[in-house]
Amino acid sequence: MEPNELRDHITVEDEHGNEMDYAVEALFDMDEHSYALLSSDDEIVLMRVEDHEGEQQLVGLSDPEERDAILSAYEIAVEANPAEDENDFY
Repeated sequence: MEPNELRDHITVEDEHGNEMDYAVEALFDMDEHSYALLSSDDEIVLMRVEDHEGEQQLVGLSDPEERDAILSAYEIAVEANPAEDENDFY
C-alpha cells in the first residue's frame, strides 16, 4: 500500500477557478487557528481553516513570516512527538 493511499484527499480551487488535488498531510491547531498541511506531486501548501457561515473553508497564507513560523513550530512538534511507524498497524 502506498503511503498516500492512507491520507484523505481534497480538491482546492484557486481564485482563478483552477482546481488542484492534494493529500491532507496534517490538520493541527496553533495560536487559536486551525491549519491544513497539504501536498501534491509538485508542492506542499499550508492553509488556514476558517469557518464561514457554518462551513469550513481553506484560506491561503499571504504573510510569508506567518507561514514560516507556523511550519517551524509544526516541525518542532512533529520531531518531539513522531508518528508511530505505519508498519506497526499491519
